[in-house]
Amino acid sequence: MEPVNSTEVSEFFLKGFSGYPALEHLLFPLCSAMYLVTLLGNTGIVAVSVLDAHLHTPMYFFLGNLSILDICYTSTFVPLMLVHLLSAQKTISFLGCALQMCLGLSTGSTECLLLTIMAYDRYLAICRPLRYPVLMSHRLCWLLAGTAWVLGLCKSVTETVIAMRLPFCGHRVVSHFACEILAVLKLACGDTSISEVFLLVGAILLLPVPLAFICLSYTLILATTLRVPSAARRRKAFSTCSAHLAVVMLFYGTVIFMYMKPKSKEAHISDEVFTVLYAVVTPMLNPVIYSLRNKEVKEAARKVWGRIQTSR
Repeated sequence: MEPVNSTEVSEFFLKGFSGYPALEHLLFPLCSAMYLVTLLGNTGIVAVSVLDAHLHTPMYFFLGNLSILDICYTSTFVPLMLVHLLSAQKTISFLGCALQMCLGLSTGSTECLLLTIMAYDRYLAICRPLRYPVLMSHRLCWLLAGTAWVLGLCKSVTETVIAMRLPFCGHRVVSHFACEILAVLKLACGDTSISEVFLLVGAILLLPVPLAFICLSYTLILATTLRVPSAARRRKAFSTCSAHLAVVMLFYGTVIFMYMKPKSKEAHISDEVFTVLYAVVTPMLNPVIYSLRNKEVKEAARKVWGRIQTSR
């Protein structure tokens, strides 16, 4: 067999939406606005949950973690994407590509786990209300959140190292607006089977399995809620659960489409559109869905703002 010619790669060219100039002009103001809303909304949630003592509960602890995660997740992709939307020079260094890939995988994996933990928290709060303070202790909250962050990081480092150690040959054009691992693997001229196996196992462990656990949790929550005699308590429980389920379906639906569909050697614009959906739109909607319709958060925000105004 003739050996494959491979050269040391110093940088990649991120094709992105360069074949659609009109779409680039549309996406720049749109993604800029969504990124700004994401930063302001999620930073506001973190600030309010830290500054208001009434929100020092497991639910808002995990919500604060989700907000921090969304800021990190979006910031992995969007700033460079915005620069490339206005520039003809759409390159990224090999090290920068590896770092972006690792951070994207890490934050995405951690979000899958964190959404599952939040579903479990709601299950305990609604189905086991009397034992909830004991079962979901302060120590357990930190342990669950820390485990999600560490597992997500370990998984992403492993997958990134395996993928970036592959030989690359021919053109170095990544048919994506970011160093997304599936897009980068299409440039490899070596055996990608090990990387693909790791991705498949990781996708199964972090997508269908947690989603099944979330669905089970909310099935039990629904059964318990329907037995609650108070209409006001039922409405509050349904409101909290429907908000969480909306985010879960949006996030998991788009990610499953990306990572569980049959492999294709051809790049499709739909892949990038779906990446924008789960990397930009979902983090922007989380503060709206989870908190702006939540009376406790709005009341806490008013108190914090009042204290800031008084201190001036």
